[in-house]
Amino acid sequence: MRKLTYYVASTIDGFIAADDGSVDFFPVGGDHGPAITAQYPETLPTKVREARGLEGGNDTFDTVLMGRKTHDFGVRTGTASPYTHLRQYVVSTTLPESPDPAIELISQDPIGKVRELKKERGLGIWLCGGGELARHLLPEVDQIFLKLYPVVLGGGRPLFGQGASVDTPRNFHVASSRVFDDGVAFVKYSRS
Repeated sequence: MRKLTYYVASTIDGFIAADDGSVDFFPVGGDHGPAITAQYPETLPTKVREARGLEGGNDTFDTVLMGRKTHDFGVRTGTASPYTHLRQYVVSTTLPESPDPAIELISQDPIGKVRELKKERGLGIWLCGGGELARHLLPEVDQIFLKLYPVVLGGGRPLFGQGASVDTPRNFHVASSRVFDDGVAFVKYSRS
C-alpha cells in the first residue's frame, strides 16, 4: 500500500510559513539543499527541475496533495501547475473549479480520496502542505519528513494548523535523522 508522507520545512518553533504565507525567512544555500534534492528531486517544482537540468523519473513520490493556500503560493509566483511531473491534487472547499487542467480538485472528503489513492499502485503520496490540511489528514499520515531550520519565527502558520487539538494523539518514531553543517536537521518520522 502506498504511503502518505507529510514532507515539509519548519522552524524550530513549529511554523511552516509566516502569517502572510511567505517563506523567505528559511535560509537558502548551505549543504542541506543539494543533499536533500538529490534524494527527493521530485519535490522540486517542474520549472526548477528544468532550470537545473534534472531529468528522469520520480523515485519516491508520484502524487502530490496541496491545500488551497499552498497552491495559492505557487500561483503568486507564476505557477498554476507547479508539479507537472506528478499527479497533482488541490484540496479546497472554496475553489469553484480546478485551477488548472493538470490539477484535480478535491472539494469533499479528502480523507476518503487519500484512502483511494493509497490503494492504487504507484509510488508514495506527498502531502506538500499546508498545516490545516495536514491536521485534517493526520489519521492517514504514515510518515513525516521534516526539514527543521534553525530559525525561531515566533508566529505564523503552524506545522499542523490552528484550531482544536487532534482527537487522538498520533505517535511517530524517528526512522532516520541527519544534521547538516548549515544547521538544518532532516528528520524522517514513521507512524509507530
